[in-house]
Amino acid sequence: MQNSHFSSMEKINFRTKVLSRHLNQENPTPNSIIQSFPCLSYTPPELSEQSSIFDIKEMRKLMDGHNLVDRDWLFGLMLQSNLFNPIKRGGKVFVQPDYNHSKEQQREITMRRIWYLLEHGVFEKWLTGKGHEDELRKLALLDVVGIFDHSLAIKIGVHFFLWGGAIQFFGTKRHHDKWLKDTENYVVKGCFSMTELGHGSNVRGIETVTTYDSSTGEFVINTPCESAQKYWIGGAANHATHTIVFSQLIIDGKNQGVHAFIAQIRDENGNICPNVRIADCGHKIGLNGVDNGRIWFDNVRVPRENLLNSVADVSPDGKYLTAIKDPDQRFAAFLAPLTSGRVTIAASATYSAKIGLATAIRYSLTRRAFSATPNGPEVLILDYPSHQRRLLPLLAKTYAMSFASNYLKMIYVKRTPAMNKTIHVVSSAFKATTSWHNMRTLQECREACGGQGLKTENRVGQLKGEYDVQSTFEGDNNVLMQQVSKALFGEYVSAKRSKKPFKELGLEHMNNSRPVIPSQLTSSTMRQAQFQNDIFCLRERDLLERFAAEVSLCQSQGKSKEYAFTLNYQLAEDLGRAFSDRAVLHTFLEAEASVTSGSLKNILGLVRSMYALVTLEEDAAFLRYGYLSTDNASMVRKEVANLCSELRPHALSLVSSFGLPDAFLGPIAFNWVEANAWSSEQN
Repeated sequence: MQNSHFSSMEKINFRTKVLSRHLNQENPTPNSIIQSFPCLSYTPPELSEQSSIFDIKEMRKLMDGHNLVDRDWLFGLMLQSNLFNPIKRGGKVFVQPDYNHSKEQQREITMRRIWYLLEHGVFEKWLTGKGHEDELRKLALLDVVGIFDHSLAIKIGVHFFLWGGAIQFFGTKRHHDKWLKDTENYVVKGCFSMTELGHGSNVRGIETVTTYDSSTGEFVINTPCESAQKYWIGGAANHATHTIVFSQLIIDGKNQGVHAFIAQIRDENGNICPNVRIADCGHKIGLNGVDNGRIWFDNVRVPRENLLNSVADVSPDGKYLTAIKDPDQRFAAFLAPLTSGRVTIAASATYSAKIGLATAIRYSLTRRAFSATPNGPEVLILDYPSHQRRLLPLLAKTYAMSFASNYLKMIYVKRTPAMNKTIHVVSSAFKATTSWHNMRTLQECREACGGQGLKTENRVGQLKGEYDVQSTFEGDNNVLMQQVSKALFGEYVSAKRSKKPFKELGLEHMNNSRPVIPSQLTSSTMRQAQFQNDIFCLRERDLLERFAAEVSLCQSQGKSKEYAFTLNYQLAEDLGRAFSDRAVLHTFLEAEASVTSGSLKNILGLVRSMYALVTLEEDAAFLRYGYLSTDNASMVRKEVANLCSELRPHALSLVSSFGLPDAFLGPIAFNWVEANAWSSEQN
């Protein structure tokens, strides 16, 4: 409620006089309009909202999943240095990149921040560590870096996960001994030259060519045409000294397919090496702290030992050697490092959505607009059902994405060769789903913050440009989802041919009888995990059967399998989404099952039901293929509205559970009146 001596009746009288003068074309007297209106005051939502019914610290443990102490240590480390651009607004200090800087300045300070983190031991054991604990620490610290700045996270990620990961995955002991420690200490600064001007997603089609000169024992790397220039190479424009070059390997006139080589592109003084040309990719819509460049190789010679040879090798006299005779399997092995990128994207997209929601929801708990009754006080915008409907389903989805990305991290860290297929498919699905969700969430949060959402310092609007790239890099989302559908098709055909049960990719539910959905849904039914699981599994099962039938029909008409996939892209899209949603729901149910606290279980049940039901409402496939009747679809929509009102009292606690320090949000999330006051401007 607002405190004011200016009564409602006085306001009405004042407005009546203004209207009367306007209609009678009277000139106002000088003093008649200089009257005091009630001033808005900021009340922290912690004072006005009900206290949490669940333990926020326990919820944060569940959400972050691992390494909370390490995360908080790094948050504190960044707050201690002026390198992280602390600004004071409304009596609080905030840290965030200064996007007013030119791209050159942004790139330079990004590198300086990396040196600071290096000096303070952040990157210790990122490449030389051996166990699960070291890998989880690395993933946790990368999460925190991304919460501060996506550019900083990507710059670090390219160096450690792409360049360093390629040496780990494709290299053998000689490479590990020579390169990993120097990479960890930034003696070497690496980048990853896969994408070309002419080929992005279709890596198999890249045009860079490498031949072997047995007289000198060297590989010769060449860019034969303009479309073969390496493009969008993060780190190349300014800082990288070395790169992994993906290239067609030609031996004795025969193309052995895509292989990976280490090439030096700058010396220790930063001078570009002979026969290498580098150009800047220019200013981008976001992520300007990353120095994306273009590279041409003009007969660049590298030692034979610079072939990363875990998959294939070339003998000193020029013979091609490989234990993997199938070219398709060889090529698949060279895409392994991209899995780690998809794992980290799923996590960082989810944290970005958390920043947007924490900001927009906190703002909506302190911003008032309009009156619900003729003379009543203005209403908090989150008390409007329409505003709840905008933000709270996205909040529930973000919880679901958290559990999904945590699950993905765990299966990645504990990976075995037998799990490669599962990790590839799940990481493809979750990378696409989380990055699409993030972009949608940021747009809704930007709009929900009104004009304040346009200010860079409030973060929400700026994050859209910074994270937009996630929809296309390390696999275009639409292409990744088609890969998911193709993998599911392969599993289906294999199980049917062998007459064996499904046991891969979470398709075990296909071994059970077909779920039956009640003809009339009730509120209690819709909130049951069993119903939610049944209808998600039914959708995936039915779409997989339809997709398999359509592809088989096309093949029986003489069309190739690839062309059949292309023709049935709409079913493939629906199937990819069905797989991802079902897999996300299963990670939510697993997280819920791990909780013993009753109050935590209760709130998670509400959040999970919101995630499931809003998915039913938003995906037309449930109506299109008849999994929901129109009457039941209406019931789902009503239940989503009911869940909004039930989650509304817990909104603050749910975003507080994200564990984001105040300094890493924007001023709008706190005292936005004081942050914009004249006194604040003078300081």
